[in-house]
Amino acid sequence: MTTIQMVDQYQIRDPRIRKLFVDYLDRRCAQVSYSTLSRQAHIVLKVFWKAVELINPDQSTLLRTEEIYLQWRATIAFREDGEARADQMDILTTVRALYFDIQAWAVHEPQHWAQWSVPCPIPRSDMRGRAKHKRRVRERTHDTIRVLQPLLPVLVDYVDSQYEYWRDLLEQGSAANENEHFTLRDRQDTRVHSREDTRLIRIGDAPRVHVRDEATGRRIDVKRQEDSAFWTWAIVETLRHSGLRIEELTELSHLSVRQYQRPNGEVIALLVIAPSKTDRERVIPMSAELFHIVACMIRRITAGRKSVPLATRYNDNERLTSDPQPFLFQRHIGQRVEVMTTGSIGTRLRAVCEELAATDPRFAGVHFRPHDFRRLFVTDLVNNGLPIHIGAALLGHLDLETTRGYVAVFEEDVTRHYQAHLQRRRAMRPAEEYHPVTAEEWAEFEAHFDKRKVELGSCGRPYATPCSHEHACIRCPMLHVHPKMIHRLTEIENDLIARRERADSEGWQGEIEGIDLTLTYLHAKRDQVSRQLRHSVDVGIPTLRKSSRDSGHQDLISAPDCEGVNRPR
Repeated sequence: MTTIQMVDQYQIRDPRIRKLFVDYLDRRCAQVSYSTLSRQAHIVLKVFWKAVELINPDQSTLLRTEEIYLQWRATIAFREDGEARADQMDILTTVRALYFDIQAWAVHEPQHWAQWSVPCPIPRSDMRGRAKHKRRVRERTHDTIRVLQPLLPVLVDYVDSQYEYWRDLLEQGSAANENEHFTLRDRQDTRVHSREDTRLIRIGDAPRVHVRDEATGRRIDVKRQEDSAFWTWAIVETLRHSGLRIEELTELSHLSVRQYQRPNGEVIALLVIAPSKTDRERVIPMSAELFHIVACMIRRITAGRKSVPLATRYNDNERLTSDPQPFLFQRHIGQRVEVMTTGSIGTRLRAVCEELAATDPRFAGVHFRPHDFRRLFVTDLVNNGLPIHIGAALLGHLDLETTRGYVAVFEEDVTRHYQAHLQRRRAMRPAEEYHPVTAEEWAEFEAHFDKRKVELGSCGRPYATPCSHEHACIRCPMLHVHPKMIHRLTEIENDLIARRERADSEGWQGEIEGIDLTLTYLHAKRDQVSRQLRHSVDVGIPTLRKSSRDSGHQDLISAPDCEGVNRPR
């Protein structure tokens, strides 16, 4: 809707007040998304002004008496269905912002806004509860994360096993003839052909894979189930390994994948997060697991094609459909290729949790929301020793100086002002802190990346960050185990078991506790590598194309018809 339509749907009586709200929303629409603007319109027009009209039908200005304000304040305590409102503070904040915005605009545009500039009727005492309200919301959020954190491995294992099951069933079903019986995981199925399958065979096309579950007699479209299981797995894995917002997830495209090549030839995979109206562009490094997931998606949607198909994306916040782009989270809907909506992703996650609740009582009444993975992502990193400012950068609060050498693009005046700010701050520090970089210092910086290479794989800790686990790599979440070293994990496990038996015979209880903890971390590392190997995919040798902006940057172009595996460190 246009701003006029937003206002007119509430049938404001006074035409001057109607025009005021139209002008107000016009001014705000350039600063917020459509969904935010729609929410603000609902509060200031329906919850606030229409309620005031019922209290005082002759009201023609924004000026309120204390009596009218108290009567209106009582109306927002409960919803129309009689339930207590949990968003009273949001309503008060939005209405207060209306008054303060008009007061600020009246200073610069008195001819337009001064006649409406009046004191805000909401006293400061009513806003004192906002801090308490925010603390309560934060406490509820933290409680939710504490509940979900031990359930995340269960969810990951479930979606992983479901995808593996449907993939194996599709493979066996495709190889079976009509009415042929086969067994998978103690479940008996029979390959059947539908009427449409028979028609496809008659004209020489490959039929779809349908099987009949002998236990229930239900006919199953295996390809559809396998495709659904794959995308559920891809959604969960991408969210938990990247910490992306749900909007950022749906905006990922083939063009988001970049790589940076160091002078020594080492390739670092990067993921470019597109900017929005309220969020800056940022670049995050991809772990081997995240790159593997992205590669699997590219491999799937380019099957039988030379490139990623172009798809349109509907923006829930702006209510607009984008131009066709090579988005990754895309689905075929009839003859159209569209990106999954944020609502469908949330519904998919809720359905998975409901399936788990049938066998695991811990999931009863609990479900994962897309944003929960973002909180779990940074919580896990910070709790395991990653500096919090690094976690903030991964979540989107990137320092401009860090991103300037990559692919992020910023307004020239922002860069200029920021550089001037840095120079002013640096002038306040001792001059010796900013001496020219020596060859030895630069060599030490480059050597950091070589020192990250350890026996079992590589260490992902940032530059100038000491090892918080005193080189006890098995216990460190930043250790990325190379698949070729999985046999070494078995050797270490055997050694630990032998040490534990010796400690048990000698009665060294403290030693036993430490060994058990190390074994727990070792098993988790091995399971992680095993999952990675089960879903290994050939994505071809990439073609490197030099970027015009930075010779150190290249676009990553997948070549599915080539052999080899592209997996950066």
